[in-house]
Amino acid sequence: MTTGKDGSLETDRGNANRQSLPDDLAELKQLARRLAAHCRAYRVPDLKRSITQLVTTSVLFAGLAAAMLVSVAYEYYWISALLTLPAGAFLVRLFIIQHDCGHGSFFRSRAANDMLGRAISLVTLTPYSVWRQAHAVHHATSGNLDRRGVGDINTLTVVEYLTLSRFGRAAYRLYRHPVVQLLVGAPYQFILRQRLPFGRSFLTRRAWRSIISLNLAALALYGGAAFFLGYESLLIVYLPIVVVAAWIGGWMFFIQHQFENTFWRSGKDYDFQVAALLGSSYYVLPGFLNWLTGNIGLHHIHHLCGKIPNYRLQECLKASPALQNINRLTFFQSLKSVRLALWDEDQRKMVGFRSLNAATPA
Repeated sequence: MTTGKDGSLETDRGNANRQSLPDDLAELKQLARRLAAHCRAYRVPDLKRSITQLVTTSVLFAGLAAAMLVSVAYEYYWISALLTLPAGAFLVRLFIIQHDCGHGSFFRSRAANDMLGRAISLVTLTPYSVWRQAHAVHHATSGNLDRRGVGDINTLTVVEYLTLSRFGRAAYRLYRHPVVQLLVGAPYQFILRQRLPFGRSFLTRRAWRSIISLNLAALALYGGAAFFLGYESLLIVYLPIVVVAAWIGGWMFFIQHQFENTFWRSGKDYDFQVAALLGSSYYVLPGFLNWLTGNIGLHHIHHLCGKIPNYRLQECLKASPALQNINRLTFFQSLKSVRLALWDEDQRKMVGFRSLNAATPA
């Protein structure tokens, strides 16, 4: 992989996907800084586009949820079941707006971002201040082997895994199993884990209050809705929506950093902007799915500049040939990532448990 005078990559897309890193780390740092400077030009939010996105997303989500409630009331459960997937997808889109508010990128005003983010958290069931704090740590430490554990998926190196006890290995294998990680873990995180203020050393008092406040507000909101609509109807409609949204959101978060040629380094080998560029994927999705997921698949751009509103990420991508060729990951390619669970520091890539040499002593 080499760089042209304009900062573009002189390589084909296949090689870019394999991330053949240049021998000169300084050259790679220069490329990352040039691309970060390019991205910063797209930081300014557009009030009209922000309002339009908020209104259309909210109206479509509310309309789908209302249609599901009506269908359940008339015992057309199959209609409610069919609408669960699109409703869950629009809940993810609402979460992306909350995500932008947490980055201070949806509006120019911090107060407006915080107000909207807290309001949406009642629907996404994600405490705004807690998530914003954890996500900021995630951005600051992504790809850093020396600072893992907050706002990311627990990832061990091969050496760390091999030094575990038999029980420790079994526990990590269970944690990294796709069924546990995605199908069970994602809904658990959104529905139950985020209700609890315990076991998180990074929490401040403000973040702790955020969890308690959201729990009380949600209890009042959904308790009142259940009183008028019926507890059973509300549960039948909203619980599946949240579960589907958690599956979609959990998969998107997983694939953003858990791919074969991602970036993990420690000590002097770690660089924040290089990690942002090479440790985050460009998930190549059809246009409608990009729109529906708030372009969060363009994650390498988002990590280079978290202040870019989601609706401007595509503009940033189209203006840079280099960004179009880095870490491209198609849907079918991404499916292979579910077997990856360990970072191999020697090969500098993610590997699966099966790749470990059976003869290697524990």
